[in-house]
Amino acid sequence: MVPRLALTPGDPRGIGPEVARLALDHLRTRDANVDITVFGPDGAAPDEVLEIFQAQGISRASDDAWSGDVAGSSIEQAVKAALRGEIHGVITGPLHKPSLHQSGRIFPGQTEMLAELAGVARVGMLMVAERTRLGSPLRVLLGTTHLPLRLVPDAVTSELLIEQATLLSQALHSDWGIKSPSLGICALNPHASDDGLFGDEEERIYGPALEALHAEGIRAKGPVSADTVFSRALTGEFDAVLAPYHDVGMAAFKTVSFGTGVNVTLGLPFIRTSPDHGTAFDIAGSGAADPTSMIEAVSLAHRLAITRFDTPSVNV
Repeated sequence: MVPRLALTPGDPRGIGPEVARLALDHLRTRDANVDITVFGPDGAAPDEVLEIFQAQGISRASDDAWSGDVAGSSIEQAVKAALRGEIHGVITGPLHKPSLHQSGRIFPGQTEMLAELAGVARVGMLMVAERTRLGSPLRVLLGTTHLPLRLVPDAVTSELLIEQATLLSQALHSDWGIKSPSLGICALNPHASDDGLFGDEEERIYGPALEALHAEGIRAKGPVSADTVFSRALTGEFDAVLAPYHDVGMAAFKTVSFGTGVNVTLGLPFIRTSPDHGTAFDIAGSGAADPTSMIEAVSLAHRLAITRFDTPSVNV
């Protein structure tokens, strides 16, 4: 099977079109059969679309509403194609959230926008580095994402941990092909609270969640202290880590994978990946952008789509 992928370049004023073009060039040297549609001007070849996006971005550098509309509409087109069964996976370039809002699309980010467009209630933000600076992979699911730190303790509930761990276990099985995934559930408090010395969330919130997960046959160990769980994952004990909040997960993740990580959205009826960097307006068009993360995002989407969809029971 040759997976059919869609690519959305993100904000045309940023580095998205540039790194996408470089990623496509790189992939063609490895696999001439890569089937990727870039959503943009009708009838244009992928490279032409990206060049048009970038040229328009340079000429309209201060037009927030226009750039947000270009980025948003390309995502909407790609999702419609995926829901029709024409596309197996969507790779999204970085966009500028304030510009997206200026276009009338009021979402915290692309993940939430994709969830609404796809009509799903539960999604997960999984950061993936199949190769880290230490050699071994690291996969980190962010239980809560873009929240002020003061709101995190109330947001980390037993229901949230069960939901996110279930999404993670299912994705590792269906998309990575891991038969019985092992999850490390990162604690909220220092030293996993040291038997209640530093909070009661580990007993009150994590305890019931872990019991429920075990009852469903999900291999989840925890709560594991944040100062050891990522190291244990890097040695192979866990296939992935569920982190309770954004920065505890991202700090560890980017320390070992900066510039090569991929953002994967769990819970969608299609594969979605994205590079782990932003628009980088300051270097757009200069030729200085590093395409590594975009290359990894496209490569991972290709691989995951094959694993999920290349079965006799799937009609696409």
